[in-house]
Amino acid sequence: MASGTIIFLNGTSSAGKTTLAYALQERLEEPFQHVALDQFRDGLPAKFRGLNAPAGTSGARGLNVVPVTVTDDKAYTTVRFGEVGQRLLKGMRRAIRTLALEGNNIIIDDIILNQTFLDDYLHVMTEQPLYFVGVRCPLSVIEQRESQRLGRFPGTAESHFTACHAHGVYDVEVDTSTASPETCAERIVKRIAAGPPRAFSQLAG
Repeated sequence: MASGTIIFLNGTSSAGKTTLAYALQERLEEPFQHVALDQFRDGLPAKFRGLNAPAGTSGARGLNVVPVTVTDDKAYTTVRFGEVGQRLLKGMRRAIRTLALEGNNIIIDDIILNQTFLDDYLHVMTEQPLYFVGVRCPLSVIEQRESQRLGRFPGTAESHFTACHAHGVYDVEVDTSTASPETCAERIVKRIAAGPPRAFSQLAG
C-alpha cells in the first residue's frame, strides 16, 4: 500500500492554519485527516496544562504557558514543553507517520517552535510525500485575531512569530491576511498537482 500524502501547515498561533485545514478538506477530492497540535494538547490532563507553573509541578512537566517580560512596558507569553509535553509531541509525530504509512492522507496543523522540533519531523518523515506549507500573516492581524479568541493569551503568537519560519524553506506559502481560506487552499492544491514536494528533502540535506 502506498503511503498517504501529508500536507504540513506551519505557522504561528492564530495565523489561520485550522481554518485553512478545513478549507483543504472541502477542496480535496480524497479524504484528508486533520491532525492538530491542539488536539493532543487538549488530551493532556488539565493539571499538565500549566499557567506559569513552577518548576517540578505537573504543569511545568507538561505544557506550560509562561509570561515573559521584554521591556518595562511590553510582555508576551510563551509556551514551554516539559518532559511530558516533549514525549507527547514525539509520539504525535510518529503517530502521524504511522497513519500515513497505512495509506491515510494527513493535514498536519502544527508550529515549528524551534530547530529541535523541525529536526525530529525531518527524521520521522524521511521518504514520506510531505508538502511543507508556510502559513503566514502579519503580526498586527494575528494580534487582532488572538485578542478575539477564547482561551488565547495575548502575545503568544509574537513569541514564536519569527522562530517558526526561521528555516525559510517551503513547498508553497500562503498569506491568510490577503487571501481567503478557499483561495489559499486552491494555491496548495495547485502546488501538489505540479509535482512532488521538495522542501523537506532540501532541509534534510
